[in-house]
Amino acid sequence: MADEITVRSTDGLGLFVRDYAPVEPVLGIPVLCLHGLTRNSSDFEVVAPRIAELGRRAIAMDVRGRGRSDWDATPARYTPLTYAQDAIKVLDHLKIDRAVWLGTSMGGLITMIAAATAPDRVEAAILNDIGPVIDPRGIARILAYVGKTEPRATWEDAAAAVAHLQGQAFPGADADFWMTFAKRTYRKRADGRLELDYDPAISQPIAPGAATPDMRPVFKALEPIPTLVVRGALSDILSRDGVREMQAIKEDLEVAEVPNVGHAPTLEEPSAWLPIVDFLARVN
Repeated sequence: MADEITVRSTDGLGLFVRDYAPVEPVLGIPVLCLHGLTRNSSDFEVVAPRIAELGRRAIAMDVRGRGRSDWDATPARYTPLTYAQDAIKVLDHLKIDRAVWLGTSMGGLITMIAAATAPDRVEAAILNDIGPVIDPRGIARILAYVGKTEPRATWEDAAAAVAHLQGQAFPGADADFWMTFAKRTYRKRADGRLELDYDPAISQPIAPGAATPDMRPVFKALEPIPTLVVRGALSDILSRDGVREMQAIKEDLEVAEVPNVGHAPTLEEPSAWLPIVDFLARVN
C-alpha cells in the first residue's frame, strides 16, 4: 500500500502523491513515475508496487490538473516546464536528492526537461514511448480528443468509450483490460455520472496546427545519463526513425520494443517490464 500525501507546488496548488516504500533491503535510489497527458498516477498502480518489490522507493504523482491534484486557474501554466518544476518540488518535500525518472509520453518530456534544467536530480531515465522527435500523426490523433470530456452513464459505457478511442493501440485487448483502463482514467461525479479525470483546460496551451517543438536540444541533456527508451511497436508517437535519431544523439541509449502495442505501453507487458528490471539493476 502507498502512503498518500499532498505536496504544495511553488504557486500553491495541491499535488497528489502516492509514495510506495521499498521492500527491504533497499537496493537503489527512488523511482519517480510520471504519467501521460490525460492520465494520472493510477497508471502505475501495478508498476509502482513492482518497483518497490525491487528494493526501491516508488513515487507516483498526479500532475497538476489531473487525478487528485488541484486544477490550475491559469491554464497557460499547463506546460511540461511547469510540471518538471512541480516534480522537483515533490522530490524536495520528500527529501529525495536524486531519482530515476520514469515518464510515459508527456512524463518523458518532463523527464527530458528536468535533465536539462536540473541534471543533478536525474540519476537515470526511462522514457516510455516518447522522444525528442514526435510523429505528427500521433499529435493529430491526441489533439482530436484531448479536452473533450463527455460524461458516461456507467462503467461499461466508459470502458466502451476508451476502447473506441484507444483500440488501435491495444488490438485484441479484452473487456477486463478496457474496464481497468476506464477505472484508471475516469472519476465518478457527485451526480453519479463518470467523466475523464482531468481538467479539460489542459488542452488550451496546445495550439492546433502548431509545429511540434524540436526537443533534440533538450534530449541532449540525457547524453551523460543512463537512459532506456521503451517503444510500442505500433506507436504513432515514437517511430523507429525517431528512435534512430535518439541513438544518433546518444549512442549508449538502451531500447526495448513492445510488440503489438501502440502508444503507450502500460509497462506491465513482459517485453517492457523485464528490460526495466534489468536497467534498474544496473543503475544506482
